[in-house]
Amino acid sequence: MTTSLRKWRIPLRLIKSYDIVFSCSRRLLHEGPDTIEELLDRHIVKKEKHLDDEEEELLNRRRLTSTRREALGLYRDIIRATRFFMWPDSRGVLWRDVLRENARKEFEEARFETDPEIITRLLIGGHDAVQSAIDKLAEKQRQQIQKERGGGD
Repeated sequence: MTTSLRKWRIPLRLIKSYDIVFSCSRRLLHEGPDTIEELLDRHIVKKEKHLDDEEEELLNRRRLTSTRREALGLYRDIIRATRFFMWPDSRGVLWRDVLRENARKEFEEARFETDPEIITRLLIGGHDAVQSAIDKLAEKQRQQIQKERGGGD
């Protein structure tokens, strides 16, 4: 206690009773709302104020810009992930090319979608599909390595 008081350069003669220390620390710890109205005001979702057409259009453009960035990021992730699919399918076409073609087709179909809920669902579904494909590929690679190690010993 005296080391912390020395740190703050508070003379010991000023702190003579437990009540003074307790009341000071209680005030420092509280720092919350003083009334129920303030508490409710902090934690209840407020109605958004009505925006004029110009502000609403700007807000929509920002949303579209961010979803556009996310969509482009997802497309890049798909292209990166397809590099690992280097074997041909039954027709002799590389899976990498098939996957890239299908991704391009799906992105083109959803190009002019404006509903934020649908866009979000598409983005989440795309991220999940890429991740599950990579996970399955990694698992198959692990199984193949174990098979080769087990057969080689």
